[in-house]
Amino acid sequence: MAKQLLFSLTAKDFDFQYFTVSGHGGSGKDTSNTGARCIHRASGATGEGREERSQLKNRQSAFGKCVKSKKFQAWHKLETMRRLGLLKDIESRVDEQMKDKNLKIEYITGD
Repeated sequence: MAKQLLFSLTAKDFDFQYFTVSGHGGSGKDTSNTGARCIHRASGATGEGREERSQLKNRQSAFGKCVKSKKFQAWHKLETMRRLGLLKDIESRVDEQMKDKNLKIEYITGD
């Protein structure tokens, strides 16, 4: 069975925030916005990068931490199941269980 792309995420699915980072490091580390936070809107997962002096490296680190978080992994698993049709919404599940083949109807007579 060949693999096929089920869905993809782009930078539009994430929000990035930048902030100043305090601590050692010099070169204006505490005066420039080198810290980065990555937020995946659909799952609420976040990741932060503040280890490097470079905003780009911290952004990459924040993204990596975000997608490796348990919250994002759980969302990804559920989204994959939903798109494969393995996870039905509650209305579909109730409708399926209410079909005649799943019901047992008994009548009590007064005889």
